[in-house]
Amino acid sequence: MKIVIDARFTRTDHHDGISRYGASLIAATAKIADVSMLVSDERQLALLPDVPYTLISSPLSPLELFVARKVNATGADVVVCPMQTMGTWGRKYGLILTLHDLIYYEHPAPPGFLPAPVRLLWRLYHKAFWPQRVLLNRADTVATISQTTAALMAKYRLTRRPVRIIANAPQPRRNPVTRRGAGKSIIYMGSFMPYKNVETMVAGMAGLPGYTLHLLSRITPQRRAELEAIVPAGASVLFHNGVTDAEYDGLLRRATALVSLSKAEGYGLPLVEAMAVGTPVIASDIPIFREVGADAALYVDPESPGQFADAVGQLQDDGHWQDMSRRSIARAAEFSWDESARQLVDAAHEVVAKRRRA
Repeated sequence: MKIVIDARFTRTDHHDGISRYGASLIAATAKIADVSMLVSDERQLALLPDVPYTLISSPLSPLELFVARKVNATGADVVVCPMQTMGTWGRKYGLILTLHDLIYYEHPAPPGFLPAPVRLLWRLYHKAFWPQRVLLNRADTVATISQTTAALMAKYRLTRRPVRIIANAPQPRRNPVTRRGAGKSIIYMGSFMPYKNVETMVAGMAGLPGYTLHLLSRITPQRRAELEAIVPAGASVLFHNGVTDAEYDGLLRRATALVSLSKAEGYGLPLVEAMAVGTPVIASDIPIFREVGADAALYVDPESPGQFADAVGQLQDDGHWQDMSRRSIARAAEFSWDESARQLVDAAHEVVAKRRRA
């Protein structure tokens, strides 16, 4: 069975969530199956594993309507796309499309890096569920990354196709921390879109003298100015505007906690990345974070700066910090890209078997 994975959503400079998901899944699946990938820009190869590839048009090109003609030529038995927008007209292969979350139905502001016409279509698309149904029902199977999203898909009857979990996972990390770092630092890794609710954690720093909130991701000058304007007097908030993987790992290992007070998520990968090195997590009390963190995280009301500050205060007790660290390591060990690869291969076998019976 030949599996082709669509890697055209890979970034050319640094990974975002979708980019890292696809690259990690390709690397893990290539260890147990015949895998190749699709790219639209050879610069993407710098962030992808060394597997065979086919260069085709961008997924944002008008040619996407006819992309199946190119993909048919690869001889794929099953194509796996980490998004749900892949063109399908004339396809001769099994297809697994992926829906990560339903965030943008509740929070419709599109990512800023998309071209203006695409942002307009994005907003229109998320005003109703029927366009999502049309896209997903073109697949043989629909994948998602969490039980939380799968339940929402069932609630809103988004597809008639089988839904399978192909989970997200952290990157392999060695030697988890065993002692709390001497510094008082809190880490945030994620975008600065409104639903990420960074404002609440910034406000919560008023109750955390001596601590520094490290905002790690790249940020536009306008968004930075908005957040700097609400930093409480005397509070320490540091904007890194992007860090390398090595810098991220080092900051995690020295941190008191990683925090995410997002109001909606598809998974919450930074939580698992922190737990994998034994750094406790403070998270908003939403279903997906409960699914990911289980009893290894501290949960707070995302609208309460005070609860966030209180949770950090609880971790000042070394015994409590050590307990949360041990729980974190154990919980993170339950997620792996090797398991996700097995989930993908099982779903691909189901698709092939179903198409043979048809």
